[in-house]
Amino acid sequence: MKDGALLSLARQWALRPQLSRDVSPAQRQHTVPAGIPTIRTLDPFRPQIVAVIHGLALAVFVVTSFAVKYSLFHVLLQVRIPQVQFGSPPSAPAFFQPTVQPKGEAPIAGQNRATVSSVTANAKSQRPKSSSRPRRQRVIGEVIENLKKHYIDPDVAQKMAHALLAREKNGGFDTVTDDAAFADLLTRQIRDVSHDMHLVVVYSQASLPQRLTGPTPEDLARYREAMEHENCTFEKVKILPRNIGYLKLNSFPDPSVCRSTARTAMASLNHVDAIIFDLRDNRGGEPDMVALMAAYLFDHPEYWYNPRENTTQRSWTLSPVPGNRLADKPVYVLTSARTFSGAEQFCYDLKMLRRATLVGETTGGAAHSGVFHRIDDHFGMGIPETRPINPFSMTDWAETGVEPDVKVKAADALQTAEKLAEGKLPKK
Repeated sequence: MKDGALLSLARQWALRPQLSRDVSPAQRQHTVPAGIPTIRTLDPFRPQIVAVIHGLALAVFVVTSFAVKYSLFHVLLQVRIPQVQFGSPPSAPAFFQPTVQPKGEAPIAGQNRATVSSVTANAKSQRPKSSSRPRRQRVIGEVIENLKKHYIDPDVAQKMAHALLAREKNGGFDTVTDDAAFADLLTRQIRDVSHDMHLVVVYSQASLPQRLTGPTPEDLARYREAMEHENCTFEKVKILPRNIGYLKLNSFPDPSVCRSTARTAMASLNHVDAIIFDLRDNRGGEPDMVALMAAYLFDHPEYWYNPRENTTQRSWTLSPVPGNRLADKPVYVLTSARTFSGAEQFCYDLKMLRRATLVGETTGGAAHSGVFHRIDDHFGMGIPETRPINPFSMTDWAETGVEPDVKVKAADALQTAEKLAEGKLPKK
């Protein structure tokens, strides 16, 4: 982690990450993102060889740039940190970033794209400090203390502590050349013992703040402006043939900003005979919005499992919704490998409650989160600390994703769901 980028990362670690401003698939077909070069030739049927060579070189450059940017983007994006040890109130304004990360990779922290880009841009120009043995010993001691004090499984925490001390005693950390490499090695060590991909040790060349702060008024204003511009990511709401409702939602935004949009969308579908939620491009978001949308599908309060929060009174849906007529209607949820985080919670809980039929592909597998603990001016670590009650099974969707009830390619999910819904409806 480099310079001021991790300062922003650590500050947002205390919050719900910001919502990504992805261009919708419809928009993507008609627009070229800012900053992406395009190539045009006067004679598209007979381009000169020089133009072809230049075009191929530029294409390689663009693809490489995207690979560098989004590989880091995938690692850094999205984890909701439910608590913070530095005194930030749990009721701090919430932002959520869609979860976009490969299976098996630990989610680390909420980060907007501009910040991630700055990490990538600064990576070559800055060098981490050299790692000395006394410095390593002190950091190892702090990592062990945090694991024993905060990790959700005390027995596993003790095993990780023994492994770290044994490796340090045998000189297993003496080969590291700098602090960033040392943090990576610590992360691998504790994951090898715990098999918990949500544990992470991070290094920042810039000094980490003593206390994490909330979003600035400018942050809040930008978020609200983005949501207004994108209709709170409610991309489509319409009535399909046979009076089947269809709602395409690309995130679960903060209800303090988007509650009225959500209510308007659901009210417009109140008289349908079945409803399809299209979450194929939904990368997650605010748990309160997930629960708000789910409330329309029950006629009584229903326990709503969230692996990122301790079980509390807020763990039940606010059902029934006054005037709602959807609580007994057939529900279908479209999924893809791009369906992440809060969208997976929506899928998982509805599937476990047997309230919806999932149609499409296995989801991405982003479930758990951790709390950020500052070790010193340059080191910190993320530790899973929540103990939610899962009444459905011993596991959730972490790393594995949510399996659909009807497996089809994501592109075929809508048509399949329509046929399933039509089969459930009485013949007219």
